[in-house]
Amino acid sequence: QVQLVESGGGLVQPGGSLRLSCAASGSISFSYYVMGWYRQAPGKQRELVAKISRTGSTNYADSVKGRFTVSRDNAKNTAFLQMDSLNAEDTAVYYCNAFIAGIDYWGQGTQVTISS
Repeated sequence: QVQLVESGGGLVQPGGSLRLSCAASGSISFSYYVMGWYRQAPGKQRELVAKISRTGSTNYADSVKGRFTVSRDNAKNTAFLQMDSLNAEDTAVYYCNAFIAGIDYWGQGTQVTISS
């Protein structure tokens, strides 16, 4: 079993930045998880934002490439999503995901709102 807790969401003006954190706990070593960030805007399906593998390789949705950076600190059992140059289209609930042994685990989500 894996528990994920996101933090760092909030309200920010267009062009601003936020850093999301995802603290993981469970019986399996964090270093074995593939960690991902997803988001869901009102009326839309949940979509992948960024993912980081066990070895640190990353991939991003086209809409966030060059603006968002996913990272992980295995010593702290934490994944991060640095979000820069935010715009209104980034407004959504952001969810942390851990994938291991064929099972997806999800955090409760954190709201990110971009508005002036």
